[in-house]
Amino acid sequence: MTEAPEKQKKILMVEDNIAMRDIVVHKLAANGFIVKEAADGQQGIDLIISERPDLVLLDLMLPEVDGFQVLEKIRSHEDKQIASTPIIVLSNLWSNKDILKTKALKVQAYLVKAYFTTEEILKKVNDILANPTVTAETPAEAGAPKLN
Repeated sequence: MTEAPEKQKKILMVEDNIAMRDIVVHKLAANGFIVKEAADGQQGIDLIISERPDLVLLDLMLPEVDGFQVLEKIRSHEDKQIASTPIIVLSNLWSNKDILKTKALKVQAYLVKAYFTTEEILKKVNDILANPTVTAETPAEAGAPKLN
């Protein structure tokens, strides 16, 4: 008896910067993920609810609805599966305030775009999919410069 093949994981990339979105989407698709894309926060919310991705990569500075509002809407959703969707914030915001605000909304990781390669993003995606209950690190571990 052979094992059933593992279901392809679905990732949603919510990012308004087309170049950034294309680079990360290409990297994920090349590594076997089904990748959906949203260019703004409202589209991201709609796709999280309709597509039920295994993981979301979420920018914070988005048109229409910002990433913080996306997090609040998803984490408070009445469907517990949607509310517990693993989310990695991928943003250039790196203040302690922003990081702590997302941590309070139970993100699995906070990556500062300027400090991570697509290879490192892919590794973090794989790590979180292997253990989705982990929550975000401290700001220094998030790849942000240390704030004095």
